[in-house]
Amino acid sequence: MAASQIAIVYATYLIATASPGPSNMAIMGTAMRDGRRPALVLAAGVVSGSLFWAVLAATGVSALLAAYAEALWFVKMAGGAYLLYLACRAGRSAMGPATGMAVPRADRGPLRYGLLYRQGLLMHIGNPKAILSWTAIISLGIQADAAAGGLPAIVGGCVGLGVLVFGGYAIAFSTAAMVALYARWRRWIEGTLSAVFALAGLKLLFWRS
Repeated sequence: MAASQIAIVYATYLIATASPGPSNMAIMGTAMRDGRRPALVLAAGVVSGSLFWAVLAATGVSALLAAYAEALWFVKMAGGAYLLYLACRAGRSAMGPATGMAVPRADRGPLRYGLLYRQGLLMHIGNPKAILSWTAIISLGIQADAAAGGLPAIVGGCVGLGVLVFGGYAIAFSTAAMVALYARWRRWIEGTLSAVFALAGLKLLFWRS
């Protein structure tokens, strides 16, 4: 595979991944509210969801799913409902008392890292546009005369970029300055997260493929 061809694939994936969206916003909010480790766990779930669709796209399964309206509809409904659930949860947090940043993390009880991981995983698996995006990425990088090593280079490289992007958001937004910003603007930040999740969920529910 030509270096220029795979560079286009990487650039396309990087722009799409780094753009603001529900997953990135969730990682940012978790990093500011709960710290670096919980945000990295959430990011790991998002990357796992991306790898799931990447493998399906590389094996042609995602194109098969996208061709069947019933399968795409089910993914769409499940993903939209889950995002609306996250919107309600963030909305309740925004309206609730500011009990988070006033005490150390250790004194606020243990976080359930499994739930954070599943949240990131389900956000990405429940997004039908991820099916289409990965199918487009694979199609962009693989041509009829492409070498056998093209698929591992695309999947491995893009997943590596996803780790850097999502992990980078988790690290950058868990700094002391960002935590202080969250403590000051908690209601606005949680309210924004709620709005982002709600809009994304409604868009999925009413999105016509």
